[in-house]
Amino acid sequence: MKVFTAVSLATLVGYSQAGCPNSCSGHGTCGVDEVFLFSASFVCVQCTCYPGWGSNGMAGGDCSERFCPFELAWVDSPQRDGTRHRYAECANKGTCNRETGECKCFDGYEGKACARQSCPNHCSGHGTCEFMKDLEFGVVFNEYYDGSTNALSGVGAGGKKFTDSHITWDLDRARACVCDPGWTGLDCTERMCPYGNDVMDVIPGFDENANSGLLNYGNEVGQTQTITLYDADLDNSNFDGQTFAMQFTSKHNETFATQPIAWNADEDILATSIATALKKLPNKVINDVDVDVDASTGAAGVIIEVTFTGTSVQGKQHKLEVLVEPCAEGCTPSITGLTNIRTFSATTLSTVEITTPGSHQSHECGRRGTCDRITGICKCYEGFTGDTCGVLSALA
Repeated sequence: MKVFTAVSLATLVGYSQAGCPNSCSGHGTCGVDEVFLFSASFVCVQCTCYPGWGSNGMAGGDCSERFCPFELAWVDSPQRDGTRHRYAECANKGTCNRETGECKCFDGYEGKACARQSCPNHCSGHGTCEFMKDLEFGVVFNEYYDGSTNALSGVGAGGKKFTDSHITWDLDRARACVCDPGWTGLDCTERMCPYGNDVMDVIPGFDENANSGLLNYGNEVGQTQTITLYDADLDNSNFDGQTFAMQFTSKHNETFATQPIAWNADEDILATSIATALKKLPNKVINDVDVDVDASTGAAGVIIEVTFTGTSVQGKQHKLEVLVEPCAEGCTPSITGLTNIRTFSATTLSTVEITTPGSHQSHECGRRGTCDRITGICKCYEGFTGDTCGVLSALA
């Protein structure tokens, strides 16, 4: 058993003392921290390094090497209680340059301590690299706020973000590409192709001779979306003289806002104004639509039924978004907004719902061709043609 005796500096007169290694490299102080007497003529002293300095990734030594930034580890072994993600140098996703104190991150990671993911191919110039906390559920507002409960009602624009950090530890570290309209893929390198109806789809109960559905489509029906708007006082006349707009998002995730729509107490005039505004959207994204308005009862709100009857909007479409917030000078579209719309109620709130799914389908290349991801043009199967392969050119 070795016996070590701590000795004060005052009693060490006459003994030799080893100096600190490399004089602590100029990055620490040299002193007697714990002195151990190994022989009658030798006393140990050590460096106390300045913050950020050490040796071999540890405190002490000759203080000649830098530490690199620490962050929560992307992956590490569990502690005894099973917890993970302790702080680690370069977040365990890079190596430390001891001369500069900078992390050299592995592929796919970046930042001061390799604390965030990089996006593949920088999203190829066709998208933005977003943190997971900024990714949205749904493309439009009423995909999440679907009217199934009062808490899930209301009108607005944009998908739903979940920013509660307790949901997952890496909300503000993990990232993914959000592609520009018309582009898709993990790195946004692939073009999207046009969507259309499958002309060979068998519709149950189809009667080509019926006149109850869409023109020239027998008893087939288009998708109907029902928009219900409630005035805060359940008095529909409060909407008079105000302006609002609607927003349509295509299957390519292109967003189009209508021109301002002036509210009119005459239901037919209001319906015509809405239909005209939707059909005026660029690129004929809605080439035909029917609109019906019922504002007869204030307690029931204003009921606006929008039925997509055009060939460009066959099948399932994203829900329309109603823009009701004021959009003043320098804002587009310039609208007063529906300033008295009900925003809180224990029973009724405005919402947008799909009340008739429609008979048609909506598939890329109409499910009768393959999409050329380089050009964004459909390569139709034999016997089919058209932008969406929706024209039967011959019996296959």
